[in-house]
Amino acid sequence: MRNWPGKRGDGKTKTSRGKKQLRHGFTTGSAATAAAKAALLSLLGKKVVQGKVDIPLPEEGRLTIPIDRVGMFDGYARATVIKNGGDDPDATHRARISCTVLLKPGGHGNQVLLRGGKGVGRVTKPGLPIPPGEPAINPGPRKQLQKAVQECFLETGTAPMGLEITIEVADGEKIARKTLNSRLGIVGGISILGTRGTVIPFSNEAYEETIALSLDVAEALGLDTIALCTGGKSEKFLRRLFPELPDEACIQVADFFAFSLEEATRRRFSRIIYGCFFGKLVKVAQGHEYTHARTALIDFHLLAEWCRAAGIEGHKAKAIMGANTARHVLSMISDDEHKRAVVQLLMQKALSNGTRFVTQEVALEICAFAFDGTLLGRLSSAGVCATGGCGFSNGVHG
Repeated sequence: MRNWPGKRGDGKTKTSRGKKQLRHGFTTGSAATAAAKAALLSLLGKKVVQGKVDIPLPEEGRLTIPIDRVGMFDGYARATVIKNGGDDPDATHRARISCTVLLKPGGHGNQVLLRGGKGVGRVTKPGLPIPPGEPAINPGPRKQLQKAVQECFLETGTAPMGLEITIEVADGEKIARKTLNSRLGIVGGISILGTRGTVIPFSNEAYEETIALSLDVAEALGLDTIALCTGGKSEKFLRRLFPELPDEACIQVADFFAFSLEEATRRRFSRIIYGCFFGKLVKVAQGHEYTHARTALIDFHLLAEWCRAAGIEGHKAKAIMGANTARHVLSMISDDEHKRAVVQLLMQKALSNGTRFVTQEVALEICAFAFDGTLLGRLSSAGVCATGGCGFSNGVHG
């Protein structure tokens, strides 16, 4: 996998900003595993010491997680963990994740019936690691939970027996509205996730995984065209251009320009539409593969040279060299007669850079917007605007 800025070559993320050490968190999968282990240990007669449990991570390593509460009831136990995202909080930060564990003495020792209770989503579309109809509990957490269950039997010297474990998330349905779950076909709550079990502050891994999963869903649905956009606003404007596209075809890729194109190409979509604002257009035109402001800086001297090549001269070209932002530059040229030529040049360079990450069989189209949603330009590697009625060959709109 490409090592994006912020991710070291060994796959670990830098964990300090200035002199401040950033706190790691844990995933919803680790939270559920800790709650399940606390509940099962209580059922097996072992008290949770100091309100914490030690759990295995999905692949290797261990983690100690605090238990908010654990209770014994008639034939079952229930424990709750408050999910902690560390210094990289997301929508699930501080979510209350609970597990209810019921012993099934007649069951097989390795048999764990895993259920998704209230607040845990259910998969409704193909393309995810879990088939439709199942609770949205990913393979990593399932493996992690199974390992923790076996540890409980070993720690207490109890012969393994069957279990029924139900995971619940307080306000999970409400929390899910802040995620991309509905786009992925996960309804009724959040997903229980975590390939590594921990959350590394400011890593890109989670976003890359979301992009890849979204592409998997689109591929599984047999979609031919996908629309990659940098965020919610660019998606809104892109969908105005392509109202025929289903929700699953529209994928927010943030700053991951090259990564998303490469992943889409691996899944063999025949047409990729990329929607962005003027600033991202400039960055892609200047060859940035990852466009976050922390690492991808606009070269305003180069941009000024391009503006001169498009016909803008004199004090305005000089002013562009000293501009603060791409938005500033766009305001400078908004009424200029050469604005269309500038946009045309940027679109051509951006498209040329984008085609480095797709195969010749893929038609790549770039759509750029002004900040008010005005379409600045559309350009396709197929040689024409890809939708009917455009009226432009390699069309760039003023």
